[in-house]
Amino acid sequence: MERIIEEIREDLSRRIAVTADRLADRTLAEDPAYAALLGRAELRERIHHNLRQAVEGLVLGIRGLPVELADACATGTLRAEQGLPLASLLRTYRRGGRLVWQALSEAVVAHDAAALPQLLPAAAVLWDVLDQLTDAVADAYRRTEAARWDRDRERRAALLDALLDGAGPSDGPAASEAAAQLGLPERGRFAVVVLGAGDSGGSGVSGVSGVSGVSGGLSGPGGSGGSAGLGSSGDPGGPGRPGAGPAASGLRVLWRIRADGETGLVDLGHHPLESVRELLGPLRARAGVSPVVETPGDLARARWLAALALRTVPASGGPCTALLDERLPTALVASQAELAGRLREVVLGPVLALPAEDRRVLLNTLGTWLTCQGSTTYAAQRLYCHRNTVSNRLRRLEQLTGRTLSDPAHVVELALAHAAVLQRAAGAPAAPGAKPAGRAPRRSG
Repeated sequence: MERIIEEIREDLSRRIAVTADRLADRTLAEDPAYAALLGRAELRERIHHNLRQAVEGLVLGIRGLPVELADACATGTLRAEQGLPLASLLRTYRRGGRLVWQALSEAVVAHDAAALPQLLPAAAVLWDVLDQLTDAVADAYRRTEAARWDRDRERRAALLDALLDGAGPSDGPAASEAAAQLGLPERGRFAVVVLGAGDSGGSGVSGVSGVSGVSGGLSGPGGSGGSAGLGSSGDPGGPGRPGAGPAASGLRVLWRIRADGETGLVDLGHHPLESVRELLGPLRARAGVSPVVETPGDLARARWLAALALRTVPASGGPCTALLDERLPTALVASQAELAGRLREVVLGPVLALPAEDRRVLLNTLGTWLTCQGSTTYAAQRLYCHRNTVSNRLRRLEQLTGRTLSDPAHVVELALAHAAVLQRAAGAPAAPGAKPAGRAPRRSG
């Protein structure tokens, strides 16, 4: 067989050249991706080289020698870097393989038709060579594409960090440039979501359909890596692909997952802020949501406010989405740990000094009465006791604290002190002067 190929080599070379012309024309006519990437001369030259490589591989295969795959690997790497779809690349390779066999058969027939049966054993060798070349192209392409996505995830994660951490002045070019590269408008309606640690339960992008992110950089909540969710979880767009896509509620989200928690940047568009609850519902997580901000430069402060909103959610209260503007008094207490401690001591100190059961009963009664908007009757129904029992407990609380529930100023003090007690019970007290996680960045000027 090798002898026959050697005898027809010159004719086969001419036929391969013609085949390269035909395949280049067909590829440019049928595949817009190739047409947008390469001119005819460059594509024809590359196809011609690949077809010759297949013939040389056939000769090596007949001799039992390994096929040279370096050029195929280089082609796969180059096309991945250029962004040509892998399907386009493989389709051209497979068409080229069929055309090589056709050119080889025609050359043998033209040389000696009686020798055609001797060509048949070479078919298996040729298809094996073509498989090796195609696999090498595809493997190199996928490795390059994976590395490119990794670089893109890291870059996008850094851009999102610049927005959420407030790197640079809030109104400076750093924020606007980072936003532009993430596909965010210069002005719009944005919010930030902060999830409670460990609350997403690994649900990730699968838990919120369409939420995008990047594992290790941007990701859907609960995704792998240290987030940042572009994807998506991340993502987007799942966790393997960076970017942002519409979530189930129609919102556009970029998730950032790091060791200190999971944060989502929400591009609200025309959707109301309350629609974030729909977005987070499938996660069954404790979450804090910032108010709406209009520029990317305000996102760092929005993140701090979202973290503050999260601190108003009791750790043992189950899934809850807290919008900051709905919890401002409690958030005020949460933002000032030292003053909150003083408030507990000054307003409710005598109650807190009671035996555990007495303390629990009075605090529970006060909290229920506040929840029921000062209605003793409704509070009694919730507490499963008589109205007079509630009244007696509240009178005792007034005596211990020196505050009266008929004085609005005293009610405010009691409500804030009660919130401080609940927050103290939800976790260890912060050190004096401690700032909440993700504190607001300093503003220049």
